[in-house]
Amino acid sequence: MTALSGWENFYVIVGSSAGALIGLQFVVITLIADIPIGEGAAQAGHAFGTPTIVHFGAVLLLAGVLSAPWHGIAPAAVLWGLMGLSGVVYAAIVARRLRRQTAYKPGFEDWLFHVFLPFAGYITLSACALAARSHSAEALYGVSAAALLLLFIGIHNAWDAVTYHVFVQRRNHRQPSGSDK
Repeated sequence: MTALSGWENFYVIVGSSAGALIGLQFVVITLIADIPIGEGAAQAGHAFGTPTIVHFGAVLLLAGVLSAPWHGIAPAAVLWGLMGLSGVVYAAIVARRLRRQTAYKPGFEDWLFHVFLPFAGYITLSACALAARSHSAEALYGVSAAALLLLFIGIHNAWDAVTYHVFVQRRNHRQPSGSDK
């Protein structure tokens, strides 16, 4: 019995939630696809939309990695450590994209949920990989916290994007500029 054996149900729930949310995100994108896109929308999509799918995908991949029948924690720790390092690099890329896009001026909440919290989640994965050998139980709790953090970041960001498109973009599309209604 390995240190990972008690975590199967957790990662089945978290992984299937991430997978379902990825599918739901594609449905939402399809439903709002008829809204005309403005200048800089592609840049904004790379800064705001793509990271949501990446975080959901990271949680799904993490759940798959940690549900595999490993004989010890070390191979899984190497993989989640690589995921964490990749995520840290990706958070830096998202920060650059957030600064460069011109469709929307990001506020504090945008920086928090698109850069700072994902960075914290991915750095936690990296740190837990280093701690896994000597503190496996604590490292697994840290990995689960990072997975939940990334899942909830994705939920927040997906909700934020949908409400923006429904309540701002759609209203602007239906109401010609200069109209009183």
